[in-house]
Amino acid sequence: MEQKNEINANSQYKKMTETPVGKLIISLGIPTIISMLITNIYNMADSYFVSQLSLSAGGATSIVFGVMAILQAFGFMFGHGSGSHISRLLGAKHNEKASQFSSTGFFWAVLVGFMIMIGGLIFIEPLMRLLGSTDTILPYAVDYCIFILISAPAMTGSCVLNNILRYEGKAALAMIGLTAGGILNMALDPLFIFVFDLGISGAGISTALSQYISFGILLSMFLMKKTQSRISPRFISKEFNILASIVVTGLPSLARQGLNSASTMVMNAQAKPFGDAAIAAMGYVGRTSSLIFSVGLGIGQGFQPVSGFNYGAKKYSRVKKGTWFTLGLGMVSIGVIAAVCFAFAPQIISLFRNEAEVVQIGSEALRIQCVFLLFFPASMVVNMLFQSIGKSVSALVLSCLQSGLIFIPLCLILPRFWDIKGIEAAQPLAYFVTMLISLPCMIIFLKRLPNDE
Repeated sequence: MEQKNEINANSQYKKMTETPVGKLIISLGIPTIISMLITNIYNMADSYFVSQLSLSAGGATSIVFGVMAILQAFGFMFGHGSGSHISRLLGAKHNEKASQFSSTGFFWAVLVGFMIMIGGLIFIEPLMRLLGSTDTILPYAVDYCIFILISAPAMTGSCVLNNILRYEGKAALAMIGLTAGGILNMALDPLFIFVFDLGISGAGISTALSQYISFGILLSMFLMKKTQSRISPRFISKEFNILASIVVTGLPSLARQGLNSASTMVMNAQAKPFGDAAIAAMGYVGRTSSLIFSVGLGIGQGFQPVSGFNYGAKKYSRVKKGTWFTLGLGMVSIGVIAAVCFAFAPQIISLFRNEAEVVQIGSEALRIQCVFLLFFPASMVVNMLFQSIGKSVSALVLSCLQSGLIFIPLCLILPRFWDIKGIEAAQPLAYFVTMLISLPCMIIFLKRLPNDE
């Protein structure tokens, strides 16, 4: 068994350090793109089926999306924090140490998910109001969020398992777990909502069940030893510096997702004076935009294990090639999809609700997003590059800029002058400003990389 593990490890090392960079990024990116598309499609399916109940029910999905962002924030913090170390440790052939990072990150993520579940259920109504719920949306938001909170440990744990698989270069295994859960959720939604007549609670039950099943499939990959790192209580490190390293490296992900949640709260609060239609419309735009840039994120997440692994192996030329390849491919991919969504924006929004006000606000906002999404890949690639190679401070600063530090002030200021159009323009302008800051940072860093050792 030991000899077999060593052969597998050497084979994976050769694959990650010798396969042509473009081919490797695409091969790792495609399963991740599929996973993210399925995840975003089932999020949109939730919004679609729930929106058939009423306008206020549709607005509830926009409110509860903030809770899901909080859970993902902690899940990605432990997932990216441990995964970044794992890829570099495997690149340096320190497999035992990699298992300490995988197990420590996983069990801490499940614990944090459980704590969020308990706290969220106790203070659920104040939490919904904090996230921007109106009085008419509140009952629906509470009913939906109860089941999202029940699935919290599975959500945070799955984020870690998924990212460890990706950073090991096993993106196809991660795809199996995520797509199985996503497809199941889409199948159960109409069954629970309409056939069993459970309303918005049915959508929550469907999501919770699919999350736990997806979690079980992902965990089975580790229990069946399909990975180089191991998940076991015996590998949990008692050294504080390992947990600290995971948290520090994962902070950009926590900041990014946490500020996304804060941004959702601010946007919902700013949209509240314009009514439930504005909150629902901006929520539909957010879900559609997530679907568009999930393709770019999937490519970027295919790049992360390549950059981390080769940086650890001191093959810096491959890091440079991978960075430029990912940037170019991301811009082309997002550009094509954004162009299609721009052309059919009214039709896309009307899939959720066909009230004139919802379609008008939503289609305007979506078209602005589509234009400015072309600037998103630059900041995304730089952020993922810095995080994967352990430059945590740089990644943290850039994450904060993109996810909230630019958007939140714009969202607070612009509506004073442009009313609802100010809310529509805030996120797109934040993409543009972040790109202006990120791109020079990337160019300077790549120029300073040494020659291969």
